[in-house]
Amino acid sequence: MFREQIPEPALGARSGDGSLILTTAMETVVLFRPTGERELALIRDSGWRAFPPRLPEQPIFYPVLDEEYAIQIARDWNTRDGGEGFVLRFQVDRDYISRFQVQTVGARIHREYWIPAEDLPEFNRNIVGAIEVIHHFDSRSQ
Repeated sequence: MFREQIPEPALGARSGDGSLILTTAMETVVLFRPTGERELALIRDSGWRAFPPRLPEQPIFYPVLDEEYAIQIARDWNTRDGGEGFVLRFQVDRDYISRFQVQTVGARIHREYWIPAEDLPEFNRNIVGAIEVIHHFDSRSQ
């Protein structure tokens, strides 16, 4: 299984003289993203720090709130036609994401945010730490 570590938000910084200045950790929300091989390669190329721009036919970026929902999509949709599916986990600044309304698109676990494609650069700037792969599904092994 793939696993990348998410660094903890900084709890301190160093001043010019090297002394430790304590700061408050930023509040974050944990989100998930089901993805396929192509998008994963672009995320890897970003240093595990950003999601790639949306394609013209993709006006919305939708991170999801429930790991189980992300698993359903990665396992059942991304592996179609011999592909691979991945579930990513990452943290976003709570103040930033609170600007968006949670959308329920099915059962109780089918909750997601709808981020307009033009807002994705700002969304990426509000990711705290690294994006990590927490599940991998391969249609050849199912």
